[in-house]
Amino acid sequence: MNLLVLCPHFAPDVAPTGEVMTAIATSLAARGHRLHIVTALPWYRDHAVEPEWTGRPWRTESTEWGAITRLHPFPTDKANIPARALAFAGFTGLATVAGVFTRSRPDAVMVMSPPLPLGVSGWLASALRGRPFVFNIQDVFPDVAVELGAITDRRVIAAASWLERFLYRRADAVTVLSDELRDNVAAKLGDHHPERVHVIPNFVDTDRVRPRDRHTSYRDEFDLGDRLVVMYAGNVGMSQSLDLVVDAARRFRDRDDVVFVINGGGSALEDVVASARGLDNLRFVGMQPRERLAEVLASADVHVVPLRRGLARSSVPSKLYSILASARPVVASVDPDTEVSRTVERAGAGVAVPPEDPAAFAAALGELLDHPERRASMGASGRSFVEDWVSPAAVAEAYESLFESVRLERWRRRG
Repeated sequence: MNLLVLCPHFAPDVAPTGEVMTAIATSLAARGHRLHIVTALPWYRDHAVEPEWTGRPWRTESTEWGAITRLHPFPTDKANIPARALAFAGFTGLATVAGVFTRSRPDAVMVMSPPLPLGVSGWLASALRGRPFVFNIQDVFPDVAVELGAITDRRVIAAASWLERFLYRRADAVTVLSDELRDNVAAKLGDHHPERVHVIPNFVDTDRVRPRDRHTSYRDEFDLGDRLVVMYAGNVGMSQSLDLVVDAARRFRDRDDVVFVINGGGSALEDVVASARGLDNLRFVGMQPRERLAEVLASADVHVVPLRRGLARSSVPSKLYSILASARPVVASVDPDTEVSRTVERAGAGVAVPPEDPAAFAAALGELLDHPERRASMGASGRSFVEDWVSPAAVAEAYESLFESVRLERWRRRG
């Protein structure tokens, strides 16, 4: 099968969604499929096109399984919504040209969202060829932006909601990561084929991320020593309640045996750094190469997943499964009875507390920091849980089956 895949990130970019799509594409290729990936030039680490990729706004490279076309992403500050909208429009325009004029003659088209406008590129590429369109939703937009207050103009919200429903209705299948997201999208479809919404969860590569000794070169490099490390690793953006981490560091500042680490970068980093001024028990470490993921995760004694109120119903952070694979416990500050809280509780891998509750968050951390045997037990339980979780190969097989089913359905409707 020939597949056209449009996505915002792909290796060597270090964005979590890029990691996901790279693993899916690699597994599909291993199953004998040909792929044409249309994506952005690597830019996620520093929110700017990486130096070795500058110079050309468009480049295509051949691979043993197909081709990768990389386009300029027009990176902007995430907090500048008008500029970001223009950037999405520019990238979408380039992606539309690349998708429509691809020489790969695809049998199906898959698009990863966000960004939502990228769905337009995929829909046009599929419609012009009469091929099925699969819409892969990582975060439900504009719901996430509205919850964060990033979009408040009712006209903008209405336009984004209209585009969201327009694309859902034209997709042969919509894939989401959890039951909550399926219910969300199906409700927006109403009577217009809600059965086309499928849950295909993200995965964890348990071969790549394995339990390791906590005494790592990462600890040596950033002078963490043998102290208990509480770590947030990931994007530092508006979706994360990193004020909880700063507050917790302030509450634990009299404990010489505890240090907090925020490992990553993003649009909110400058504000978080400013709020943590004067805290010598909170370290900021830049985004690390993807090859160091297992080492970074192993360097912590406790990981945290803090999401702002309401977001756990529209988003499922893939970092959770990597944390569990590293055999480290997690404190998740998320909405109750959502995929994240249920996974933590079902796996026995940590503690879920209400979102944006500094006292509950700090109390959960204190309980784990004071009980090493509980940390070890929860870490082992989390690892055991994800060993039975879906693998990249299993997810690729699920997508392969979905592509086949939507192709057959298209043929049936034509007949």
